[in-house]
Amino acid sequence: MSAKHGTGYTMGFAAAVCLVCSVFVCLSAVALKDRQEKNKKLDEQKNVLKAAGLLAPNEDADAAKVAELYESVQPKVVDLKTGNVLDDVDAATVNMRAAISDNSKSFEAPANDAKVLRLPNQALVYEVMQDGKPSLLILPVSGKGLWSTLYGFLALDVDTTTVKGVSFYEHGETPGLGGEIENPKWTALWKNRTVYDENFAPAFKVVKGQAGSPEDAPHQVDGLSGATLTGKGVTALVNFWVGENGFGPFLAKFREGGI
Repeated sequence: MSAKHGTGYTMGFAAAVCLVCSVFVCLSAVALKDRQEKNKKLDEQKNVLKAAGLLAPNEDADAAKVAELYESVQPKVVDLKTGNVLDDVDAATVNMRAAISDNSKSFEAPANDAKVLRLPNQALVYEVMQDGKPSLLILPVSGKGLWSTLYGFLALDVDTTTVKGVSFYEHGETPGLGGEIENPKWTALWKNRTVYDENFAPAFKVVKGQAGSPEDAPHQVDGLSGATLTGKGVTALVNFWVGENGFGPFLAKFREGGI
């Protein structure tokens, strides 16, 4: 074998190919970053609208329609510990998921059934406005299912307890089992359930089997067949985020008219 085609040549050629490919990948990532960020923001807005019932669960609206519908949505920044609205903080600068990876922007969560490990100092709440007043509150929620972290949005009436919609948009649960948390037929069952008892203690539960109507079982929703542990995860994450360590302080102040 000639030196030209020896081991050194082969390794050098492979290294050169890798270098060229790396440069192209880096350039592509930089070039597409703005588009990726816009698509990510658009997807977030779609899911807020779906939870609010302003967009059908399976509707793939274009950017123009999403922008039009989203005009009624007002994001607000909340200090998660106090529940105070931070009017001087731009909502566009708050990224809850990025914040939990930064110790300066987050804090350790107390032990909880939702298995939330860290919480952002600042969180987002979305108010759907009607005639100049909030008509719905949309809360970002997350927690562990069976195999993955579940991410979604929970829409509450201004009484802060009645569910008006829910949208789960990211998870790694088993298709056809835990993955059914995305199924519009199941999420539709949440409407008019309540997340608190009469003393405003978290009381929501995904039961095993059928729960009955909202009148008969106000705090319960049907279980998912073959996905008991995913259902337990959903129960835990809802109760965590409406509880004292989640959005509970904000919701209490909202009820009292303090914000």
